Amino acid sequence: MPPIDPSRRAVLAGMSGAIAATALARGAHATPITAAGEREVHVLVIDGLRVDEVNPDLMPRLSALDTHGVRYQNADAISIAETLPNHTAMVTGVRPARSGVPANSIFDRAEQRIRTIDRPADLAAPTLLERLPAERGVATASVLSKDYLHGLFHGRASVQWDPAPLIPLTEHAPDQATMDALLRIHADHAPRFTFTNLGDVDRVGHIDLTGTGLRLARAAAVRNTDLQVQRFIDHLRQSGRWNRSVVIITADHSMDWSAPLSLISMQVPFMLDPVLRDNVQIADNGGASLWYWTGDPGQRGDAIERMRRIASPHPGIESLREPSELELGDRAGDVVALCHAGWRFTDPTVLSNPIPGNHGHAVTTPIPMIVTGGDPRLRRGATVSTPVSTMDIAPTVAGLFGLSAPPGGWDGSPFPALLQD
Repeated sequence: MPPIDPSRRAVLAGMSGAIAATALARGAHATPITAAGEREVHVLVIDGLRVDEVNPDLMPRLSALDTHGVRYQNADAISIAETLPNHTAMVTGVRPARSGVPANSIFDRAEQRIRTIDRPADLAAPTLLERLPAERGVATASVLSKDYLHGLFHGRASVQWDPAPLIPLTEHAPDQATMDALLRIHADHAPRFTFTNLGDVDRVGHIDLTGTGLRLARAAAVRNTDLQVQRFIDHLRQSGRWNRSVVIITADHSMDWSAPLSLISMQVPFMLDPVLRDNVQIADNGGASLWYWTGDPGQRGDAIERMRRIASPHPGIESLREPSELELGDRAGDVVALCHAGWRFTDPTVLSNPIPGNHGHAVTTPIPMIVTGGDPRLRRGATVSTPVSTMDIAPTVAGLFGLSAPPGGWDGSPFPALLQD
């Protein structure tokens, strides 16, 4: 199998401490548009936040916000629990088989290489970012801290921020700079729908060597992000917009930590099989791994069986799935492997993914989902047990703005028990 470029997971391992927030951001690019009506909806994604981190000690401000709205206690990311597919689900409301974004990393059969899904052309479904301006006259803004997120959604929002300063190796802007940009864009351009990613919690979580225990660096990042969220809430109140706002605060996935030797690397075992040798590509996604048969199409069935037979005995493998089971589409390959909690995939070598914090597997799908705000129809202090997912955000936002379903309909559903009658 040909070598691949060093991944972000590999270079993240070279970082030694928590990320410091600094500096001013580059300018936003705006398309003028006239807004209609009053209601505003804002989606804040705290990248990689765990449900158990939303507590009065680590996040006192976010913990208190559910008293002003609704907490969905059975919320999940879609599989694969990675950044790109779940942000895509939030603004398209459809599954990866329709959006074209099944994971962060795929084997691109046309280009014959492993790559990140970070191009505007990769996204095959319409999003709220361009539909709300075009169909409802509602200005939108994307404020996305990660470079590959900005790349995937580039050109869709009425106003978009170019993330800066980008921290070397992580390729993301710190939360303070991201929040500075959101506050400035909201004040200057008055978008009524904003879509924001805060990346520090995820980036610090990946490299926290104390993740299986104290999570010292992670805890510091979580506390700082709690402050950044409060800055936006304070801004809405001080600007007089809180009373017409609905704020959805969530995560795109959770985080799991593994010991240094809890590794799953399938390249060598596959190379030892005479049929699979030089005919399999592996796209590593941390807690998930996508396997692609690249040999004779007539041997595909036998090859998949061989991959399953070789991988199944590994103690770190939780399940081996067909992409169709998870509605991931053809870009997800031929076999999707998910690991147990406390394990991680690392290919093409055991050194390819040295970072302790990972996600993508089942244990990292539970996420926080809090809807707050001053909108008079929003329910107060409610806890809802009905399961919801990231894919339900788009139809919820669409309903709040009177936007119709996209061609083919939604795969998600509006949040239940959100508004008072």
